[in-house]
Amino acid sequence: QVQLVESGGGSVQAGGSLRLSCATSGLFFSSYCMAWFRQTPGKEREWVSTIEVSLIGSTATSADSVNGRFTISADSAKNTLYLAMSSLTPEDTAMYYCAADRWSCNSVSYVKYWGQGTQVTVSS
Repeated sequence: QVQLVESGGGSVQAGGSLRLSCATSGLFFSSYCMAWFRQTPGKEREWVSTIEVSLIGSTATSADSVNGRFTISADSAKNTLYLAMSSLTPEDTAMYYCAADRWSCNSVSYVKYWGQGTQVTVSS
C-alpha cells in the first residue's frame, strides 16, 4: 500500500525559503514518478514539479512559475521526496501535495496516489 506523508510547511516572509519533505512507503522511486502539486481555495490543483528516478540518475521538470526557484529531489535510501523552495512570494501560498504514479505525474487527472498536504503561507 502506497502512503505519502508531507511535512515542512509553515509561514515565511516573502523572499524566504522552505523545504518540504514527503516520506513515502510502499513504492520504489525507480518504478514511480513523483511530483509536487499545490492548490489554493477555489482554484484547481496545479502541477509544480516532477522527478523520475532511474538507476543511472534522475530527470526533473518544473512549472514555469517556479522554475529557478524550486528544486525537486529524491533520496531513495530514505524513501523521501523533497521540494526546496526559495525566493518565495505571496503567490506561492497554497496547500502543497506530494503525489506518485506509475505512469504519469504531470496531471491531476492521471495521478493515483496523494498525500494529505502541507500548508505554505508566504506573507508580504
